[in-house]
Amino acid sequence: MIATLVRLLRIVVGALLLLAVGVMLAGVFLRYIALPIADALDVQPINFFWVEETGETLLIWITLLGAATGIAERTHFTVSLFVHYLSEKRQRGVAIATHLVMAAFGCVLAWEGWQVSVLNQALESPALEISLAWVYSAAVVGGVLIVVFALASYAVPPQPTLPPLE
Repeated sequence: MIATLVRLLRIVVGALLLLAVGVMLAGVFLRYIALPIADALDVQPINFFWVEETGETLLIWITLLGAATGIAERTHFTVSLFVHYLSEKRQRGVAIATHLVMAAFGCVLAWEGWQVSVLNQALESPALEISLAWVYSAAVVGGVLIVVFALASYAVPPQPTLPPLE
């Protein structure tokens, strides 16, 4: 179940990334190629006001879904400066504590994201004219996924990466 969710999430993040690159390339094309041509021909230029806001919204979703994916795949940043001095049992305890802290962070992120989404649901973005709740709901989805993946990792703690030093 978790593995399927992670695979699906990787596909979604990849698709969002491709879409973001396409949107930014469209913005560059419209600003630096189509706009000068329209000015030279004295015709109405194509509006590209939506490009920046679309890119920012996609980046928010990519970041929060990608963070959850990193936790699920255990590729998040770790500092094991002192942990390798501990016994295997204590290394496992540190790993479990770390995942519990990540789950707590995910809870806070989801809760605060929900609060901000509800607060801003009546507001619309200036360019896209969509509810800002869609933008802020990325924090809710990302937070919930962080909790799920952190607790799933808690259930199966990683093996120590380094043997304990004595």
